[in-house]
Formats: sequence, C-alpha cells, structure tokens
Amino acid sequence: MLRWGILGTGFISNKMIEAVKASDESMLHTIAGRQQYLLDQFQSEHGFAKQSLGYADVMADPDVDAIYIGAPNHVHHTLTLVAAEHGKAVLSEKSLTTTMEQAHALVDGVNAAGIFFVEGLMYLAHPFLARFVEVLNDGRLGDLKAINGFYCADIWQVTNPMGRGTLYNLGCYPTSLMHLVVQTMCGEAAFATRRIHGTGNTSEEDGTIVDAAMSVRFDNGVLGSLQSTDSYGMAYGFTVSGTHGVLRFVTNPWLPIAGRNHMQWCPYDGDVEDIYVDDPNDAFYHQVKMVEAGVSKGEAQANRPSPRLKDSIEIMEFLTEWECQAISS
Repeated sequence: MLRWGILGTGFISNKMIEAVKASDESMLHTIAGRQQYLLDQFQSEHGFAKQSLGYADVMADPDVDAIYIGAPNHVHHTLTLVAAEHGKAVLSEKSLTTTMEQAHALVDGVNAAGIFFVEGLMYLAHPFLARFVEVLNDGRLGDLKAINGFYCADIWQVTNPMGRGTLYNLGCYPTSLMHLVVQTMCGEAAFATRRIHGTGNTSEEDGTIVDAAMSVRFDNGVLGSLQSTDSYGMAYGFTVSGTHGVLRFVTNPWLPIAGRNHMQWCPYDGDVEDIYVDDPNDAFYHQVKMVEAGVSKGEAQANRPSPRLKDSIEIMEFLTEWECQAISS
C-alpha cells in the first residue's frame, strides 16, 4: 500500500483524495495544511489517520510514502525540495512552478535525491490520451501541419495572484497537449525549435494575465495557435491538422471523465470516424495508478504520455516565453 500525505485543503485536494480512496493499492495517511478547522474537517470526512498543522511533520513521518502537493503553485518547488530531502515520492499539481529559476531548482533537487516525481497534469494519465497518441502514430493524419487549442473558464475570482495568472492556471493544459503532439509526431527535439508571438490582457486588480493568445511556428514548418483565459466562459477546443485530415476532441481532453470520452477523425476525403474511449474511472484515479506503478517499479519519473521531468521543463519554458511576450504586448 502506498501511504499518502496530502498537502493542501483546497478543492483540488478533494479530487485527489477521492482518487486515492478508489484505489486498492493506496491509502490516505495524513492531511496537512495551515488552518486547523479545515484539517479537522478533512480528517473527519475522509478518515485520515493523522493531521499535520503545517508541513514539517508529514514530511518527516516515516509512515508516509508519497506526498501530493495541492498547495498553490508558487510554493511547489519549496515543498518538493523538502519532500525530496526526506525521500518521499512526489506528485505535485500543475503548473510545475511559476518561474524557470524555481523549475530548475526543483529538478536539481529531485535528481539529487533520486525520488519519483511527476507534475500533476492528470489528464495525460487517462486511457483517453493513450488512445489519442495511438491515433497520432497510426499514420492516418499524414504529415503534421497545424495545432489549434483554447481553454476558457470563469475562475478569476478564486485564483491566487501568486500563481501568476491564466497561463499557469489553464494555459498549461493546451500547451502540454501541443507539446505532446509535436513530440509524438515530429520527434523529441522538435518542440524546442520555434518562434512565438504572444499577446494578452492583464487584470486591473492584481496585474496578472487573465487573457492570453499566442501563435507559434516550429522550425519544421508546423504552425500552432493557443488561447487561455480565466476571466470568462467555460469552453475548450483542440484540433490537430495533418495533410490527410483533422483530429478533434469532442469531449474535454483536459478533464477525461469516468464514462465515455470522445474524439473524431475527420479526413478531408471520406467519412468522419467517431473514436470513443469508455473507462469507469476519471483522470485523477489513473494518475494515482500511474504513481503507484512508477514507485513500485523503482522508477524516478513517469512514462509518456504523462510528463517526464524534461517534458515539464519544456512546457514551463514555453509558458514563461508566452508570459513574457503577453506582458510586454
């Protein structure tokens, strides 16, 4: 049994807790946070063996095998480094961090400690994305030509300004999916050779980016465009265009559900093919199973489609480049 310490008492920790409870190879051990009444509430509701006011006790506890970091993303690197020093496996929520300096410090600490670490882009662990990669690889698209995506959610009222805005709240999802497509169809090195043009709007309240758009040309000629906002709407879209047709998501690629998930292959010449992936579990459950498998095998990181450390760094580099241009636009 993988014994989990859960850091953070926000909404996202509830999703992770339910996933751990659904697995027969994991168990909840300690809930950690900074507000006593929330610790009491979580412990009573979910049956944690222990609680930790602050994070020091759970990090040092020899009965905790794995740490889930559901705290705000500007502290992901510091909490990961403490967990690594204590030899814990770590699943840390997206985004990896909020700056490249933090990101490189995190990676250096994880590598030095030799622990298992994965960034919590949970959707990549779901069989829906494994099927997506199979379609990318089966040759039907021909040569990759273009990628287009957007993610919109009206969540600005509940976001933490220290998280640096929509790119790190939501933009990391279409960015990470674009990264997976380019890497899968064009090779490991293709994503890093590019030119980006980014724009955006900032919040009058806290100065963070609330709306962002970008266009990119990779050196192999593939074009892309992404948009992200946490100031309005609830919508998503993602398409991959090749020389033979377009692959598009019908259901949300970034929130694969327990049930039926749906994409379409739309050839330029021929009938549309509906591609369904039915699974009884959601992405958070599959993310827990991915961590269990990696730890049991003594691995230091996840296997694709889930992000490896190098993938998380490349995604962060893209986000920070986009952010820099959006701020200056």
